[in-house]
Amino acid sequence: MALIVQKFGGTSVANQERIRSVAQRVAETYDQDNDLVVVVSAMSGVTDRLIQMAKEAMENPDRRELDVLLATGEQTTASLLALTLRGMGYPTRSLLGYQADVVTDRSYGNARIIEIGARRIQALLRERNIVVVAGFQGHDLNGDITTLGRGGSDTSAVAIASAIRADICEIYTDVDGIYTADPNVCPRARKLKEISYDEMLNMASLGAKVLQIRSVGFAKKYNIPVHVRSSFSREEGTMVISEHEGMESVAVSAVSHDKDQARITLKKVPDQPGIAAKIFGPIADSGIVVDMIIQNTRAGGQTDLTFTVPKADFKRALQIQKEVAQAIGAEDVFGDPDIAKVSVIGVGMRNHSGVAAIMFNTLAKERINIMMISTSEIRISCVVEEKYTELAVQVLHTAFGLDREEEAG
Repeated sequence: MALIVQKFGGTSVANQERIRSVAQRVAETYDQDNDLVVVVSAMSGVTDRLIQMAKEAMENPDRRELDVLLATGEQTTASLLALTLRGMGYPTRSLLGYQADVVTDRSYGNARIIEIGARRIQALLRERNIVVVAGFQGHDLNGDITTLGRGGSDTSAVAIASAIRADICEIYTDVDGIYTADPNVCPRARKLKEISYDEMLNMASLGAKVLQIRSVGFAKKYNIPVHVRSSFSREEGTMVISEHEGMESVAVSAVSHDKDQARITLKKVPDQPGIAAKIFGPIADSGIVVDMIIQNTRAGGQTDLTFTVPKADFKRALQIQKEVAQAIGAEDVFGDPDIAKVSVIGVGMRNHSGVAAIMFNTLAKERINIMMISTSEIRISCVVEEKYTELAVQVLHTAFGLDREEEAG
């Protein structure tokens, strides 16, 4: 017997037929004498439709009321799955976020979990109920409904798994695991049997959409094994687990890319203490996330400063920086929304030299210019022109020996 948390995403519960298929899978797990909590997302497309309805009611919907509306998507799925399982003869109870006591801060639309009071879930489990929890939602200290942002059901599932000390958290989605690159971009990408929490954190932050980054953070903090697998097949997926020695034998485990990037450059900025704070303070106050930052020192007490932001925030960030440039005496501000970030990731980089040289030489051979570079202990990222994204991913994938053997020859 094991204590298992299973999470099913929107495509897995897209309609009644899919919900029945999920119910059958859940029942099979329960019949193996496992205790089971199931976390569900809204049906595919429902959240977007609810957002559209809110905008028809109010041009800029109040964030608190929007969360109340959006939470109904997962509520519907949780109830339908519970009803389906009960119709099959299985003892099942559904819980909304507040009933499962998922306590969050008050950041409506992107709330962070503070704690989970697992008492009600554990009481239902002791009575051998299948507990179905609406993901993506919780409540703040005032009792108001909150939502956790896109992909928040992943975070709900792993957080609940940590709270009840589950043996494993299974994330069922429309892909059959985590790949060495996006298979839609790199046909030779292969599925990984396992990957470390740190590698997955980097992949999630660098554009991989398989797991929500906060869910990986929870899994690492509480050492919860996460099995990413498909709800459309019975194949084993990819285990996200603690790092072990065998993982370090491979220098690079994956190549990731992110086209949702834009860069902004301030030219001839005064090289003085406090200038960086004046540049990035207004950006932070506007809630815009800055990723890569590069500073190039010029002669004469001046510097050029370049940074990247999400493409959706580009115009707003550029306008902010034009005002900042005028205030600090910078010569010019310009931007480029047609860029992409390509990264190589692997815990083995700690013990392998020459990874950067291979990456730079490989891109140079294809005449792909590198605009920006950033590194960490297990990652190297390069900003390139967006039109070269697919080529860059493919040639790097081959250069680091990640191609599927049967296709690599």
